[in-house]
Amino acid sequence: MSRIEVFTDGACSGNPGPGGWGWAVAPDGTPTGSGGERDTTNQRMEVYAVLDAIRTLGADGTPLEIVSDSTYVVKCFNDSWWVKWERNGWKNSKKQPVANVDLWKPLIELVRSSDVTFRWVKGHSGHPMNELADQLAVAAIPAG
Repeated sequence: MSRIEVFTDGACSGNPGPGGWGWAVAPDGTPTGSGGERDTTNQRMEVYAVLDAIRTLGADGTPLEIVSDSTYVVKCFNDSWWVKWERNGWKNSKKQPVANVDLWKPLIELVRSSDVTFRWVKGHSGHPMNELADQLAVAAIPAG
């Protein structure tokens, strides 16, 4: 089974503030998913986009490559940040509680039980699929 390339993004109007998340499947942008929260952060929306994409597309074992402009998301998995977080009782390198742990825990469990890889892409650099994911995220930001 070939790996499905999924572009994800999060956006926030103010940080914190209202935010949105979105994902789209390459090469043509379908299917897609998006949503938002009234009081959130950009990082939270980045994580939620990945969580929803994997829940929707990869929970059945379908191989996925998550492509994100979020170093927060990509380094968490490619540099194994989450292993250290778990080992340290969900504290980060500064001994502070890990932000968004309510999203990280289910996301990590999904990644453990699925076939998912992560790749970073430079944001706002003109990549059509990254731009589409950004557009979905921005469009999902709840109004005032």
